[in-house]
Amino acid sequence: MLEVARIPALSDNYVWLLHDPTSGETVVIDPAVAEPVLEAAAARGWTIGQIWNTHWHGDHVGGNAAIKAATGCVITGPAAEAEKIATLDRLVGEGDSVRIGDHVATVMAVPAHTAGHIAYHLADAQMAFVGDTLFAMGCGRLFEGTAAQMFANLQRLAELPEDTAVYCAHEYTLSNGRFALTVEPDNAALVERVAAVEALRARDEATVPTTIGLERATNIFMRARDVAQLAERRAAKDAA
Repeated sequence: MLEVARIPALSDNYVWLLHDPTSGETVVIDPAVAEPVLEAAAARGWTIGQIWNTHWHGDHVGGNAAIKAATGCVITGPAAEAEKIATLDRLVGEGDSVRIGDHVATVMAVPAHTAGHIAYHLADAQMAFVGDTLFAMGCGRLFEGTAAQMFANLQRLAELPEDTAVYCAHEYTLSNGRFALTVEPDNAALVERVAAVEALRARDEATVPTTIGLERATNIFMRARDVAQLAERRAAKDAA
């Protein structure tokens, strides 16, 4: 089984360390910064061999260069954003695959937050690393894409098995949940989830990863009936 470590960074980012104990390989997903990632890997005796980037934003690639300098790792990221991520060694897009040991991650093109955003889905391990596309009870802002793209992304992700663990890159869950309650106040699953999240955050505990099944039940963006409704909800959240 793959092991995952969550590394808090900056104000609300999470960097993920993915480790395969069989092969000894370790991958960093979206390193905002380098030092705490290198420290976390060293503390576990893990040797970093790869970085997987989901998109070009600085809080997802800011640690690339220093981690590569320290480890000699190979950096993989979206081909569509190669001009914005100078450290990339391997360019990937829809349908390509990357590996950690014997585990294969399929690359999914999920543009909207950025024009070339990708996600990594490890079907055998029931994991998806989604960057800033899908959040717990939320979705990414539409900086470089459209509501139609985001709607398609979320519908596609919703089709993954419900027990798929979803690793997003920010601790936005409480604000997402409170906003969601203004949209679906009678959603019992949502009410219950927000109460649980409030308790976790009161103890300064993380609320991710989430699961596809949980998002189907409580994510108002994934639950939007059409593009127009998603766009309306995204605009309202942006203004909240």
